[in-house]
Amino acid sequence: MTAEHVPPPDHPVETPVAPDVEDPELTEEATRLRLAVGRLHRRIRIDGGDSLPPLQLSALVTIAMHGPLRLSELAKREAVTAPTMSRVLGALDDQGLVVRTPDPQDARGVLITLSDTGRVRLDEIRTHRTALVARRLQRLDAEQRAVIRAALPAIEALLEDE
Repeated sequence: MTAEHVPPPDHPVETPVAPDVEDPELTEEATRLRLAVGRLHRRIRIDGGDSLPPLQLSALVTIAMHGPLRLSELAKREAVTAPTMSRVLGALDDQGLVVRTPDPQDARGVLITLSDTGRVRLDEIRTHRTALVARRLQRLDAEQRAVIRAALPAIEALLEDE
């Protein structure tokens, strides 16, 4: 990018317009929500000091929610390749967080579930992250917390697929 494309410091950077949204106000809301959620998530991850890398943690959550799973199904749900997921599972297995059992439907296949240690570890991480968010919520006044509480159903609806 050349210097003439960089806005001067006294001019605000314009929000990029979403190609399929014509409402500038909606685009602005989407930008603010995206930034706030992304930054809050990053703060939780950093402040949480998790000893598990994000993909390992995500795989544990997916196994807890949808397991038992075959490696290929877990890789698909996590949107990674099978070799990548194989490495992730190897790391989780080395830590004793998952259990691999033969698939009764396919003698060549393996099903992955959480071990008891994996469940405890996942519960600890969830509890710790919830406490981090609760401490941030405590910094808000009652009115701000009420606004967030009222917005939760709408935010949760954003997670639903079309």
